[in-house]
Amino acid sequence: MKKLKIQGGHSLRGEIHISGSKNAALSIIAASIMTEERIVLENIPHLEDVTTMIRLIAGMGVSVTLADDNKLILDSSKIRNFLAPYDLVKTMRASILVLGPLIARFGEASVSLPGGCAIGARPVNLHLDGLKAMGADVEINEGYICAKAKKLKGAHFSFSPVSVTGTANLMMAGVMAEGQTILENAATEPEVINLGEFLLKMGAKIKGLGTRKIMIDGVNKLCSTEHKIIPDRIETGTFLVAAAMTKGSVLLKKTQPEHLQSVLDLLRQTGAVIFFEEDTIELTMNLTNIKPADFTTQPYPGIPTDMQAQLMVLNAIAPGNSIVVETIFENRFMHVLELQRMGADISLSGNTAYITGVKKLQSAPVMATDLRASAALVLAGLVADGETHIDRIYHIDRGYECIESKLSLLGAKVARIET
Repeated sequence: MKKLKIQGGHSLRGEIHISGSKNAALSIIAASIMTEERIVLENIPHLEDVTTMIRLIAGMGVSVTLADDNKLILDSSKIRNFLAPYDLVKTMRASILVLGPLIARFGEASVSLPGGCAIGARPVNLHLDGLKAMGADVEINEGYICAKAKKLKGAHFSFSPVSVTGTANLMMAGVMAEGQTILENAATEPEVINLGEFLLKMGAKIKGLGTRKIMIDGVNKLCSTEHKIIPDRIETGTFLVAAAMTKGSVLLKKTQPEHLQSVLDLLRQTGAVIFFEEDTIELTMNLTNIKPADFTTQPYPGIPTDMQAQLMVLNAIAPGNSIVVETIFENRFMHVLELQRMGADISLSGNTAYITGVKKLQSAPVMATDLRASAALVLAGLVADGETHIDRIYHIDRGYECIESKLSLLGAKVARIET
């Protein structure tokens, strides 16, 4: 079994490139099956979740070619089945993103109920209710979502609460539905916008991307295109927090600062000095003591729930008290028990964490429980006294490309070991 071994106490200094966005890549790969023509995607990150999505569509009959320079070439002209099987879907909830595209193009789909990180219920009812509103017959049969529709019809659907994958799925379905589809209280995340821009290049008719109201006029056919995946804002944020925690100085290239302004603002509150240009961010932490900063996770453009665990670790070593409120996923505090094992002073009450900063975290054997929790434990290991071993690192491989290599380039002492 593989683990990460981290020797704490080294400041991060230097520069690295940010990889393509995991969440944008997953939805766009799913959307590629909506045309029988060739699709070329650039800036594809090498991640376990992306590999799972590629295996999923390849199993349907999509021809997949991995080219140089992180390019992915897809040909969906010979899709032979419309099944997303449990053995793949159980490892990644985003597999449900093939549901909308399959029904839109082929009129049927059978998708296993999703698995993935155990951070909350994340029910699929919004996906199903939206498809039903568009005229699909949907039922759950032996753990599979079975949906059929001779032709989807445009519908007016409102999300409650906001759902990123729900918005993506229904937007893809609406693109080839008959008539107009209006999505209210839609997600505004950059990944949803990047998906919409890809669909527009394929010939879709979409208005309102980046707003809470998306209007879609259905088309009969989508065409070939090339598209570049946006940088991963969560990877960007994670490395910024790592630099701040270790009182270092890093330059992140090939990123998009406008996609994480709320995180940059919060890091400035903790004492970080940040400069950014069009596609770079430079962070330096000069303060002897990091300042604690309260925050509440919110849909975009607020603090992302995917950054909550990392920012909590920063507060855990900031002298003083802070409060973190999680409003998106009910089980996203599972990293707290592992951080407590490393000496963090954190108490929980419902969806709120109360943190008192400690002078030092202590090394300990810890276990990753989900993707972002694993990132938080890596950050904790970077500042802990001694040597930290992190188990179940397959979680981190789902969302961070070569994390030990990138951290090593910045001066961290991190190694992947076999036990």
